Amino acid sequence: MTDVEPRTADLVSLYSAMTKETMPQLACTTHKNWPVHNDHCFQRIVLDTVCEGVWYDHLQRPAYKHLSREQALQAVDLCNDIIAGKADLVALNTQSLIWRGKLPPNQTSG
Repeated sequence: MTDVEPRTADLVSLYSAMTKETMPQLACTTHKNWPVHNDHCFQRIVLDTVCEGVWYDHLQRPAYKHLSREQALQAVDLCNDIIAGKADLVALNTQSLIWRGKLPPNQTSG
């Protein structure tokens, strides 16, 4: 019998590849309108969104070693939604920056 559900480690590996390679590459080619281009920015936005706040207030460092299976699955799903244009990266980045105190809560994107 084979397990059809991806293992947590596989999900974390996929999340890492998407945020470290795929998304930064897209940001420099076909998705130039994205507000961020660096891998650590994509990781911040995705992890903050999954944690619904500053990720390191919810997870031990390094985050990838401490993600639950559900969090890793949410991270992969969110990356896919961002890439497909189903999730608003500008809004997610703005919310992440608000949680971090970098923007006032009434900040609008655009």
